[in-house]
Amino acid sequence: MTEDLLTIGTRTFRSRLLLGTGKYRSFEEMQQSLEASGTEIVTVALRRLDLSRPGQPTLLDYLDTGRYTILPNTAGCKTAEEAIQIAHLAAAMGLPRWVKLEVIPDPDYLLPDPVATLEATRQLVKEGFEVLPYINADPVLARRLQDAGAVTVMPLGSPIGSGQGLLNLPQIQIIIEQARVPVIVDAGIGAPSDAAFAMELGAAACLINTAVAQAGNPVLMARAMKLAIEAGRAAFLAGRIPRRPQAVASSPLTGLVGSPS
Repeated sequence: MTEDLLTIGTRTFRSRLLLGTGKYRSFEEMQQSLEASGTEIVTVALRRLDLSRPGQPTLLDYLDTGRYTILPNTAGCKTAEEAIQIAHLAAAMGLPRWVKLEVIPDPDYLLPDPVATLEATRQLVKEGFEVLPYINADPVLARRLQDAGAVTVMPLGSPIGSGQGLLNLPQIQIIIEQARVPVIVDAGIGAPSDAAFAMELGAAACLINTAVAQAGNPVLMARAMKLAIEAGRAAFLAGRIPRRPQAVASSPLTGLVGSPS
């Protein structure tokens, strides 16, 4: 059987679980959680790195770059210009020339700016970046981003850190149905059942941060998310039975004792 790999742009991975690196209680807890998750891609918000103290360890010093592919993200950027600048900074630091693009001017609901996201995607693609844009669950925007050269689209299931699950289910289903690139469900996943459901729908992967980092036992939750992603993917590939309005007997009715011959 052919190995089921995740391809994002020019990169290929075995794991379909991406993990964020924020909100952990310690770097050591983060390291243990990443290991338990089996992830191969970890996101790093460059604007939140403390680069003001040369020689002092930062988050990047706790990440094994031989084991994990670092996905720089533009969290904290409010405009397309800021996001493009952060992508350039990541490249200058020697990080992979790809970027999880977040442009979020709204401090209350943390919803991404669709116009600025599309603008930044177009510019960064022209400059040779592989762009993974974070978006609201907007099928029209998802198509436009693919046309602009995005290597994924990353619709939110529900607001960042809310743990509400897939509130935008109908739109996410349309995005998956129309997608020409992998669809990665990002934001709002609160439990392994949310992640499994996203994968059952046909999502290519899930990106999770708060649900793991803020769990009572992040390492155990990371393991649970790994298993959920694998189960959901297997269920999608297997093909679920159709929903029916009436019961259907599991065993054949012919040949039963007392049945007509």
